[in-house]
Amino acid sequence: MTLIKTLEQSKIRAVLRYRWAVFGVLAMAYFFVYFHRVSTAVVSTDLQSTFGVSAAQLALLSSIYFYVYAIMQMPSGLLTDSLGPRKTVSFFILLAAAGALLTGIASSYQMVMAGRLLIGIGVAMVYIPTMKILAGWYRKNEFASLSGILLAVGNFGALSAAGPLAWLTGALGWQQVFIMLGAITLLLATGAWIIVRDRPIEMDLPAIEDIEAEEGNEPLPVSEAADGIPLGRALWMTFGAGRKFWPLAVWFFFTYGSIMVYQGLWAGPFFQDILGWDRSDCGTVLTFIGLGMILGCPTAGYISDKILKSRRKVLIIGAIVYTFIWAIIWITSGQISSVQAYMAINFSFGFFGGFFVVSFAQIKELFPLSMVGTSTAALNIFPFAGGAVLQHLSGLMLTARDLDSYRSLWLLMLICMTIATLAAILSQEKAAG
Repeated sequence: MTLIKTLEQSKIRAVLRYRWAVFGVLAMAYFFVYFHRVSTAVVSTDLQSTFGVSAAQLALLSSIYFYVYAIMQMPSGLLTDSLGPRKTVSFFILLAAAGALLTGIASSYQMVMAGRLLIGIGVAMVYIPTMKILAGWYRKNEFASLSGILLAVGNFGALSAAGPLAWLTGALGWQQVFIMLGAITLLLATGAWIIVRDRPIEMDLPAIEDIEAEEGNEPLPVSEAADGIPLGRALWMTFGAGRKFWPLAVWFFFTYGSIMVYQGLWAGPFFQDILGWDRSDCGTVLTFIGLGMILGCPTAGYISDKILKSRRKVLIIGAIVYTFIWAIIWITSGQISSVQAYMAINFSFGFFGGFFVVSFAQIKELFPLSMVGTSTAALNIFPFAGGAVLQHLSGLMLTARDLDSYRSLWLLMLICMTIATLAAILSQEKAAG
């Protein structure tokens, strides 16, 4: 039944106000998802001096986050639909807090590994529940913008894990910083439980699709996206979709994997080992990757929505330029040591690396609404699988930590991105018909 001017305006205003409190809590949680993702790169030298870990052990410590993140994507979708997104995100943020506290009190490499494992499991369960909650609070023509803002907040978390974390680590000590992170994350878990609600109707407020209907837009029934196609069939339709799915999966595997090799692990040690920079210079230069992504993600979304009106074209442009930046990093390794030059390189790296944001809209449009959650969760496995595999491989390659080893690693990333660019070209724009 179509609703025409039947909703109480006061309740509509209540929905439109309260949803920002919901978004604020979830955005802060997502901030720390990215913060934890790249924190190992900043404290890598501290871990080595405290526990005497090797390059391979350091890479394994960083990559374990990505292994569990990738593994937990499908369970994240299942728990979100069965347990509910609010309960899921609250419980697993609490688990991440426990992991941060364990890292802070760790007396061995094994305890740090266990803490990193708990952090990875916990933060892996934030994105999918958040997407479902936002779908229940925001109009369909607001959803893409909110996704872009959320990713910008996340990348600000990555930025904060560079310069500010380096400063805090130097001032307080790396383990004290992780204890503080655990306390903050615990507060976020509490806030998510108290403030967040899955949908406005849980507060006796009108559903967002009813508000859309009254405003004259086509409603987006959240229940249709959650129900409909059985899980087994949805998985088969996703992984068996050929060019609708696999080129994007391959592109995301290598693109995000290469980002995490550089930003998430080895850029900082490269600047220290090869260029001889101190912690302050390393942290400053690393922040420019996050700054680039903070601007690149919404820019890519705007170009995709308003200028080119194409997801695939933006994806290809980003892949080509980002690959070219990897070529610059490889060619100039050991030949330039200017902080300003690497600020420019890292900003461009983050800006065009951030074009990955359009892939979520692209996959959403390639599958029916009834299986968008499954297809998005399935695609979201691959960037973190790429981060895990390529970080682990990078640790095996950098046993010597000399210029030749770094150059070999940068060349491998360039080859990976060449493959990723070809995959982006093979990707599809939207489902036929």
